[in-house]
Amino acid sequence: MVVDAATGKTKPEQGGHVSALDTALTQFEAVADFLNLDENVRCILRVPKRELIVHFPVRMDDGSIHMFTGYRVQHSLSRGPAKGGIRYHPDVTLDEVRALAMWMTWKCAVVDIPYGGAKGAVTCDPKALSLKELEGLTRRYASEISIIIGPEEDIPAPDMNTNAQIMAWIMDTYSMHRGYSVPGVVTGKPLSVGGTLGRVEATGRGCMNMAREAVKHLGFSLEGAEVVVQGFGNVGSVAARMLEERGCKVIAVSDAVGGVYNRNGLNTRELIQYKENNPNFWNSKGCDQITNAELLELPCDILVLAAMEGQLTEANAPRIKAKTIIEGANGPTTPEADKILENNGVLVVPDILANAGGVIVSYFEWVQDLQYYFWEEREVEKRLGTIMRRSFQQVLSSSQEKKVSMRMAAYIQGVSRVVDAHLARGIYP
Repeated sequence: MVVDAATGKTKPEQGGHVSALDTALTQFEAVADFLNLDENVRCILRVPKRELIVHFPVRMDDGSIHMFTGYRVQHSLSRGPAKGGIRYHPDVTLDEVRALAMWMTWKCAVVDIPYGGAKGAVTCDPKALSLKELEGLTRRYASEISIIIGPEEDIPAPDMNTNAQIMAWIMDTYSMHRGYSVPGVVTGKPLSVGGTLGRVEATGRGCMNMAREAVKHLGFSLEGAEVVVQGFGNVGSVAARMLEERGCKVIAVSDAVGGVYNRNGLNTRELIQYKENNPNFWNSKGCDQITNAELLELPCDILVLAAMEGQLTEANAPRIKAKTIIEGANGPTTPEADKILENNGVLVVPDILANAGGVIVSYFEWVQDLQYYFWEEREVEKRLGTIMRRSFQQVLSSSQEKKVSMRMAAYIQGVSRVVDAHLARGIYP
């Protein structure tokens, strides 16, 4: 897809597929129109501040050399250092990374933490790599992007198909280049090298907090609420377990291949354990198999979207029966689907608010690393809950006052804060 830097307009990909960047730009233009933003400000915020594309060799276990492509995109630095995860996926593209970086800018601003937005990626299938190959790829990618990352510049974190071990390799590689340990260069690290308690569960815990606030607003309780979770990875499984612990009945969950369904409720802890040893967890006993398409349309109180972008579209949105949707993934709902869901009275807690738990606790980790002083887990959880509840109430109040959707209200809050910072700083020189 070609993006015009002056207008921000894009052309749909072949076959009519709506890309993540299409969605991100459409959302931005809608809020820019609502705020009546000056065209000069729009032209700056439509495009990233900096993009780095790297092509690098990795020696494979069989002795052959394979070339990989990696990206690091920094969308905005107006409110502070850039912040954003790194994903490993065979289908990742530069446009996808651009969209994710933009969403990170709004996400950090909507929960009012002092970061700009960034995102990184390597086009690869990590499941096809040995541990040695994965480490080699990670260290070489870290070396390539080390020219623009750092604790005061750009702080990566885990994302899809990356984890604490990969962050440790990046931190170690960056530190070797500097000649001393720099734990604050990444977040989501193991505790042994400067990680924080509560980081692994942070995004899922944040989704649970948002579900609790959403149902409270809708006038019912988590106790007995029926929950459906698309995406049973780190975010979805944690959200499912924590919602079940608070009295919800989780009736269906899925991963990329398929899912399981039981109207009487699933045991999420058993499913998490089963999935660790059996990748085909949809074959677990006592459950019915279900496709992702069927799962999305199940009648339920809470639908947690924790998979990929573009899951709810104008094609399936009319059949969504959930009372509220919690977007644990980035960009799971297209703008066309948004309108349909709003007209049908479905409360959508948007991604830039719902899944901000991860970046909030990453911020806590960064602060702890800079101070070399670490908190107890209960303090991390308490601070996370406070920020998320406050942010939800601010967005809800804005939504009610301006008579707009929760997504538009969140974007108004996030974009306004970025614009204020940009205008205060001005343009150099």
